[in-house]
Amino acid sequence: MLRLITGRRGASGFGSASTAEEVTQGIDATPFTVIITGGASGIGLETARVLALRNAHVIIAARNMETANEAKQHILNENKAAHIDILKLDLSSLKSVKAFADNFLALNLPLNILINNAGIMFCPFQLSEDGIEMQFATNHLGHFYLTSLFLDKMKETAKATGIEGRIVNLSSVAHLVCPRKGIEFHNINDKNSYQDKVAYGQSKLANLLHANELSRRLQEEGANITVNSVHPGLIMTNLMRHSAFLMRIIRVFTCLLWKNVPQGAATTCYVALHPSLKGVTGKYFVDCNEYKPSKLAEDEVLARNLWDFSNKLINASQKIIDE
Repeated sequence: MLRLITGRRGASGFGSASTAEEVTQGIDATPFTVIITGGASGIGLETARVLALRNAHVIIAARNMETANEAKQHILNENKAAHIDILKLDLSSLKSVKAFADNFLALNLPLNILINNAGIMFCPFQLSEDGIEMQFATNHLGHFYLTSLFLDKMKETAKATGIEGRIVNLSSVAHLVCPRKGIEFHNINDKNSYQDKVAYGQSKLANLLHANELSRRLQEEGANITVNSVHPGLIMTNLMRHSAFLMRIIRVFTCLLWKNVPQGAATTCYVALHPSLKGVTGKYFVDCNEYKPSKLAEDEVLARNLWDFSNKLINASQKIIDE
């Protein structure tokens, strides 16, 4: 807590006050093609801007194409040499996820880095078009499916280039606020027991478990791809639109704990690009330093159960779409 308030730097040389530009200073990302979900606003936009500044080819995946176009123009206005493309993606729809993956793969581009950044927070209870609780569907299942669709491309890219691939899942310290058993597999869509903040915490725990289990599987394969999770920090962005009034009140009493957007994007950019993290996988990062998550986040049985559960949900949805 003291480190967060004071901005004191950790073992990495960076801390809570570090910005995305600072942690990537001197890094040439020219060889990299990067997909950033939710890259049209907030810390996703800042991540896209900074990675483009470091010469990466950035693909912004966004639900609102008008906003995505504005984000692209914003980056190009500052950096005319930026290599930015936009593609439509609605993570709450598995059909949209599949279409996005197909559209990207049709471009025949390499894929070095996948940043699973997009998310929703504290929204009222509703089901996705696939019949899944919206926060779980958007924050976890959409990213789980998207990542699985790109694994072969990332393995192929890493093998062809000899450059390590990286997958970054944006989790949150909110993963601590989750159901007692971690994931409510049998009550995922129960409206009567729904609590928006607990459901959000459950989805963020799922991001961590997904990253850890995928990391384990890729290590077993010997794939040259790392998978890590990050907590970006407390930042007032559109993510909090469902609880903006509450967040403003909380911010009054916790003002020293909040970050601005450049600081909020720092840990993502650090984990995605920094050479010191070569070979580092299955870890959780806060303020650009490795941090120990909850016991549930490190539960390997829970991670495997979530993996199987997620695949069952996807398979069930695919059967309905095919019919």
